[in-house]
Amino acid sequence: MSKVKVTADAAGNAIIVSKKNSEYGYIRVVQDRFLHDERGFVRNKPISALVVGLITVLRAMGWKAEQLIEGKVIFKESLIPFNEKEPERDYKIAGKTGIICVVDGQPIYRKTFYTTDPEVKDEKVEHTNGQEIIDAYAKLEENETMDLGKI
Repeated sequence: MSKVKVTADAAGNAIIVSKKNSEYGYIRVVQDRFLHDERGFVRNKPISALVVGLITVLRAMGWKAEQLIEGKVIFKESLIPFNEKEPERDYKIAGKTGIICVVDGQPIYRKTFYTTDPEVKDEKVEHTNGQEIIDAYAKLEENETMDLGKI
């Protein structure tokens, strides 16, 4: 697994101040991860997470833009929303299909987190609409093939 990198905004700042409350902010971190899709195909993708806190605490951490830090970015999936006010923000979406992953019609919520604990694992919820997703990918591939035929 690769190291985690601290990112920066357009101005080069590692700490981003909240627009709603200037006492709070976040630092975005990213890590390359090997992920397997519905068809078992593996991809190396950058996965990011936000480290959220008081600005004073974030500054005290001393992280700088582009710095490599120890730790990892993990996924947590749940049938309970992470954000009660805006649950749709964390729907688990099946890639390009736009389909929400579900368990018997109930949406799965997915969020990323940064951790320094090497023992923490991804928390996955197995969805029950896998065939719908596979069919949607097949249709996308069919449409892409048809579009290439027009060239």
